[in-house]
Amino acid sequence: MIRALYPGSFDPVTNGHIDIMERACGLVDELVVAVSHNVAKHCVFNVDERLDMIRQSTLHLPKIRVEVCSVLIADFAREQNAQVIIRGLRAVSDFEVEFKMALMNKHLNNELETVFLMTSEKYLFLNSSLIREIASFKGKVQEFVPHCVVESLRKKYNEGIS
Repeated sequence: MIRALYPGSFDPVTNGHIDIMERACGLVDELVVAVSHNVAKHCVFNVDERLDMIRQSTLHLPKIRVEVCSVLIADFAREQNAQVIIRGLRAVSDFEVEFKMALMNKHLNNELETVFLMTSEKYLFLNSSLIREIASFKGKVQEFVPHCVVESLRKKYNEGIS
């Protein structure tokens, strides 16, 4: 059985994240979406809200399990008996950062491999920070995030999203 981790803060989960999850499910037997707290990021949604949005958005993917990760990814992979980390790449600049993380994870857990999936062209420009910014100005985000995320953003930013 091949179990993979797809770690991230997912603040909020986007259609780009869902696309990577769908494609990763075609490669592995189980995908554990590891919702982590990134100390370098100030999250708009708390961990429980992020877990709920991901779970609602992935009901069509029976191979997915969503968990909180509060330790190093290399250690979490060991705890989950995962052999693979899935990472999405949007641009060359992503690769440099992701490559360094992959090397460190391999150093910390020698049995762990990282698989990079190229972002689908239609999501190349998409990231959670951009979604939060658009939503904070009451802009339309429906095309970029699952419906449950639109509703959650609407609540966070005072009902102004159309």
